[in-house]
Amino acid sequence: MEILESAPHPLPKRLKEARIKLGVSQKKLGIMAGIDEFSSSARINQYEKGKHSPDYSMAKRLSNILKTPVSYLYEEDDDIAEMLLLYFEMGANDQKIIMEIILTMK
Repeated sequence: MEILESAPHPLPKRLKEARIKLGVSQKKLGIMAGIDEFSSSARINQYEKGKHSPDYSMAKRLSNILKTPVSYLYEEDDDIAEMLLLYFEMGANDQKIIMEIILTMK
């Protein structure tokens, strides 16, 4: 019987990448997400190290601040994560066009 190793959770990596891209410190991100300023840096650090995971409502707040879809934080595949970001950054009209293109490719 083969034992499959589970892949590391993508949230720590994605959270750190998005935070750095936005140019905010762990402390500032935590404060912006409503975490007490005295524990905000440590808490975000724990999320980025994978020691703790935010609940969904905290992940949603973080993704709103980081200007990413919450699904980006949880996506295991790097290419799909990149597509999520690109799609999220498009306007509604472009999103509609992309969806139409994808649907014609089925």
